Amino acid sequence: MEQIVLFSILNGLVFGMLLFMLSSGLTLIFGMMGVLNFAHASFYMLGAYFAYTLASRVGFWPALVLAPVLVGLLGALVERHGLRRVHRFGHVAELIFTFGVAIVIEELVQLVWGRPAKSYQVPAALDFPLFHLFGSAFPAYKAFMLLVSVAIFVFIFAILTRTRAGLIIQASLTHPGMVAMLGHNVPRVFMIVFGIGCALAAVAGVIAGPVLGTFPGMAQVLGSVVFVVVVVGGLGSLSGAFVASLLIGTLQTFAVALNVSVGNVLMAVGVPAAASAALHDVWKVTVAQVAPILPYLLLVLVLMIRPTGLFGTRET
Repeated sequence: MEQIVLFSILNGLVFGMLLFMLSSGLTLIFGMMGVLNFAHASFYMLGAYFAYTLASRVGFWPALVLAPVLVGLLGALVERHGLRRVHRFGHVAELIFTFGVAIVIEELVQLVWGRPAKSYQVPAALDFPLFHLFGSAFPAYKAFMLLVSVAIFVFIFAILTRTRAGLIIQASLTHPGMVAMLGHNVPRVFMIVFGIGCALAAVAGVIAGPVLGTFPGMAQVLGSVVFVVVVVGGLGSLSGAFVASLLIGTLQTFAVALNVSVGNVLMAVGVPAAASAALHDVWKVTVAQVAPILPYLLLVLVLMIRPTGLFGTRET
């Protein structure tokens, strides 16, 4: 039991911080521009594919730097020459535009790299067990993922709260006219933030590709969960995205590790097995089988109790 708890916590932290890397860029974009970017997970997928191609030529470590830079530049171009043009037509136009971008990226990925999954491997320098506990090994690469995620969180928090650039970014959200009068190019700030958000998604793709797989549907696998993280944490709240990421990551990993039925869990909280004959089949379902829907159940619960999310100030 101790082994299950410990490894579930470790895996929950890794998965949660991966979700944070992906959701932090989306949170920045929404907090800055008020745009829910449906194509955000597609930039995550591009990061993985760019890194796969670059790693085969220049190695994993240069790819870890180059892929996010390329995706960030692509994101900045999308904002400058696409999203900025439809911004004046309102949020519906922005949502439709980003949805279209997501479809285009997915089709281009299949056109260039094909439909089969790519053998994007863990770098040899990190392909070893970091430690053994209770007879099980914890991979060094997962520890690396956790380290990168924490470093990004500290970096973003420091930039936004401790630097002049961070103050300009935050001020551009609430007082764009005043920021413009002080001589700052607000549209350029928006473009930079959008590019940085896409680059953060690409970093998540680079380090998640070898573990979660690099295939054309990878954006759909995490895309919906990332939106759950952003809404549960509170739209535009970076601290909320951090807490919600850890909460959802830990919730799912513990659920997957539990080899018990839903009926046993319900009886443990006082619900009798004979409460309803209609639930006879549901009673036999394991907690691991319902793990994929737990984030969405949490989303519904949070919105019922607090519509703004855990740390948000905007109605969702």
